[in-house]
Amino acid sequence: MNKPVFVISCPFDTYSGYGARSRDIVKALIELNKYDVKLLPQRWGSTSWGFCKDHPEWTFLLKYLSHREWQKTPIDYWMQITIPNEFQPLGKFNIGVTAGIESDQTKPEWVEGLNRMDLNWVSSNHAKSVFEKSSFDRIDKRTNQKVGALTLQKPIEVVFEGVDLTTYGTKLENTTPKSLDLSNIKESFCYLFVGHWMQGSYGHDRKNVGVLVKEFYETFKDIKGSKPALILKASVGTSSYISREEILNKIAKIRRSINSKNLPNVYLLNGDFTDKEMNELYSHSKVKAMVSTTKGEGFGRPLLEFSTTGKPIIASGWSGHLDFLNTGFTTLLKGHLENVHPSAANNWLVTESKWFQVDPKDLKLFNTYAVFPSVQPTHATTDQRWAASKLGAERMKGAYAYKSLLNQFGMIALGTDFPIEYTNPYYTIHSAVHRKNAKGFPKKGFLAEESLSIKETLKGMTIWGAFASFQEKELGSLEQGKHATFFILDRPLNKSSTFSPNYSWKTFVKGEIVHSLD
Repeated sequence: MNKPVFVISCPFDTYSGYGARSRDIVKALIELNKYDVKLLPQRWGSTSWGFCKDHPEWTFLLKYLSHREWQKTPIDYWMQITIPNEFQPLGKFNIGVTAGIESDQTKPEWVEGLNRMDLNWVSSNHAKSVFEKSSFDRIDKRTNQKVGALTLQKPIEVVFEGVDLTTYGTKLENTTPKSLDLSNIKESFCYLFVGHWMQGSYGHDRKNVGVLVKEFYETFKDIKGSKPALILKASVGTSSYISREEILNKIAKIRRSINSKNLPNVYLLNGDFTDKEMNELYSHSKVKAMVSTTKGEGFGRPLLEFSTTGKPIIASGWSGHLDFLNTGFTTLLKGHLENVHPSAANNWLVTESKWFQVDPKDLKLFNTYAVFPSVQPTHATTDQRWAASKLGAERMKGAYAYKSLLNQFGMIALGTDFPIEYTNPYYTIHSAVHRKNAKGFPKKGFLAEESLSIKETLKGMTIWGAFASFQEKELGSLEQGKHATFFILDRPLNKSSTFSPNYSWKTFVKGEIVHSLD
């Protein structure tokens, strides 16, 4: 028995959000094994072409390319993944798929396109709401008279986009990926932005990248000591050399407009990245948080991808990405709706519509929400007898999660919580490494999967602790130019399974000996 013919017209072979959405849908339909799938490739704006050939895991899609033989027989199912005004029904059953709308209104042509299909899919509740409330005067072209209202008449459903969790969210063996070289970035605390820098003049582009860069400069200018950096994974639609130079010129222009010679650094990553490389970027130890000041998203796929890391996100508090951003790790920026600027109006956006503008004062949250994890390891051993009964099973899943915090942030500061806990540093080491108290209880360790290595523990008590208190240039390691504050033990520190304190033979503070057993 022949399978029903399912023809899909979509930009599956492009480097774009629509391309990723297309590949996910096509792959799912193929894996169902219910249809004779045919692919009709389409371009997507000026984005690069040839994704499948560049990614071996996706080359299998190419064998489904249509040679238009399906035109000789009726199409059972026809799907178009594009903007709605391009929807044309060519099958017995027709499905239109769009990321939706990034403003608060759509165009009459888009509603007409939706009404040509039997079923429509959008990526977010925001998009569905905008389409459902859209209403326009229906005009008779012959008489130019109003003849009723144009509204959505066909079914519309939210089909949530997703990410491949075998790629995104997977923990890397090392916090510094092997294939992604960020060695030119000297800062250990970086914000990340991912998206196109296009569509509109400064302050009016949909992703609002120019304003993001300017406010980043303004927030951290003239700060003494270490500054964070901003990494832009951006293009103007293509990965060409021209694209890179255009963005670098934009950054330089903004930098020159700031009245300061002591500015933080902004770095540009330009070009096409594989999914694996994007996951490595998101997971990189230098990347501590993602930031987006977008004016509107039909969905916001990079934000979803980044959310799998569990790292903090700072994002505009409006549009499609609110469907999935968890307020537990997201700070939503306040703002207001304003008219779409004429320089940004195009086939997608109309000047009569509104989109989101982050309030400038809220962008100062850059500085407020640079959260650094700081914990007291001995709490894990002193709290263990009552923690589960007090916190409950659900909250215990993320409790005392020192290793997880380290993996997410790349650093962790360790303290004692004196006078609640003992100041003895060997208690801290023993608790962090073995997750046991001084008596060796519990035998297998309390939540042992969250234990730290000796090296990680010592860094948490020294250089990472210094970094958390903005003293990494004075304390935390033995380096030229820093205070010579250190001690010499009576014997090597080792990973003994039993609690056994060492003793300081000599102690130095700022180069002066303050204690000696000699």
